[in-house]
Amino acid sequence: MALGARLDGDDADAPVVARWVPLLGFGLSLLGFGLSLYLTIEHFEGKIPPCSSSGTFNCLLVTTSSYSRLFGIFPVALLGLLFYAGMVAVNWPALWRVRARWVAWARLVMAVGGIGFVLYLVGAELLAIKAICPWCTGVHVTTFVLFILIVTTFPGMVGRGAAAVAAAYGDEHDEHDEYGDAGTDARDESGDELEVR
Repeated sequence: MALGARLDGDDADAPVVARWVPLLGFGLSLLGFGLSLYLTIEHFEGKIPPCSSSGTFNCLLVTTSSYSRLFGIFPVALLGLLFYAGMVAVNWPALWRVRARWVAWARLVMAVGGIGFVLYLVGAELLAIKAICPWCTGVHVTTFVLFILIVTTFPGMVGRGAAAVAAAYGDEHDEHDEYGDAGTDARDESGDELEVR
């Protein structure tokens, strides 16, 4: 009965998500924001993040390449900072509990856009620049994990998870009523026979 009560009315559309998900999403957003902020500061101060300047791991080569600026103008590091500023906002723990579905959709669209841009940057590092920046990779990995978290929890966030639980509970309840009524009828028939005898 408690489950049915929770799923009645507006509660049927409430987000279904584990308690640790909002904390993880917010923590990853803060991590990505911190890394992006550091890279943005280093960029505008004309400094190179500390790492090897030769071989496969080469921050100098990556952060000074033409791919470090979008369309040759907008610093990629700043773009990442703006992206994660938005992620910190939409992944604020309290927003994981709101019923407004546009929040979940905004979170999903941002995650898809973010991972799409990450794939572009990783492709540029591996195929064009032929070098990897560990600091950038930290942002990329964070974005990937955040993308997986948001995509896998999206059905529950838009209420589909609650609807599924409600449907399953409803079927079980109907089945219980059916057997309960049948059992009652059988007992009535048995009682009648006893009375005849």
